[in-house]
Amino acid sequence: MQKIIPNLWYATEAIEAATFYTSLFPQSSITNTTVLHNTPSGDCDLVSFTLWNQKFMAISAGPLFKFNPSISFMVNFDPLFFGSAPGGEAVAREKLDAIWNQLADGGTVLMPLGEYPFSKRFGWVMDKYGLSWQLILTNPEGEQRPPIIPALMFVKSKAGQAEQAINFYLSVFKNTKRGATHRYPAGLEWEKEGNIMFADFMVENTWLAAMDSAGEHNFDFNEAISFMVQCADQAEIDYYWQKLSAVPESEQCGWCKDQFGVSWQVTAASMEEMLSKGTPEQTGHVVDALMPMKKIDVAKLKKAYEGK
Repeated sequence: MQKIIPNLWYATEAIEAATFYTSLFPQSSITNTTVLHNTPSGDCDLVSFTLWNQKFMAISAGPLFKFNPSISFMVNFDPLFFGSAPGGEAVAREKLDAIWNQLADGGTVLMPLGEYPFSKRFGWVMDKYGLSWQLILTNPEGEQRPPIIPALMFVKSKAGQAEQAINFYLSVFKNTKRGATHRYPAGLEWEKEGNIMFADFMVENTWLAAMDSAGEHNFDFNEAISFMVQCADQAEIDYYWQKLSAVPESEQCGWCKDQFGVSWQVTAASMEEMLSKGTPEQTGHVVDALMPMKKIDVAKLKKAYEGK
């Protein structure tokens, strides 16, 4: 089971966006759609989907939050995914360019597609829905990574905290591993020597990336992208809530913010099943019980689902 699942917040376009993304990436599909009725945002579409065999969720819940590049998704086009060299590299490059063209259509290019010191082919783009993607032709000689990795960029007052955040997440979660670490050298105009230029790490068998950026940015972490932690029971919910929730005023319906401003949803794995497989009446009872909660109470949700 994929324990950490990215969740994307749209105003109204969750199903449309999920349909678009699953048309782009291999081994992708929409696995479930549910309508949540009578939420504070009205009726909300909830969509579960996979991109390149990795689980995502999306919700249409009104124009409260907008995507920005503080969290983007790195897409690794590793030639080994497409066959042995040199044929694999040619296919990987072709796939990268094709997906880039579709993501860039109606979107905004943040770093042009081209050759950079760290990759023969790389580009950073914000698609037509505002979601940011980093497409990279990966060196097949390195340690293999999954195709899609969420990347956190620490900006403004948080620039320089990427390493602290990595250490924190490695201490909170299980099944962890440090990956590559590249630091800024001396002599750069904006960046402090020694800060994280790029690093990746694994928590609960999910790879994440982090980087510091001290340049002038008009964005920061917000709730538009959150990370769902699917917990087996109440004890696990209690543990992650205590570790991750650092902003009391942000606590609602299982949502919380950590000390760096990254949003998490500490949820029960059983709740997804209730919402996806329950009758409209059962789903309504669960939503009604969920709305007043801060930390998830599994027993109360189960009672609501059973009509008790």
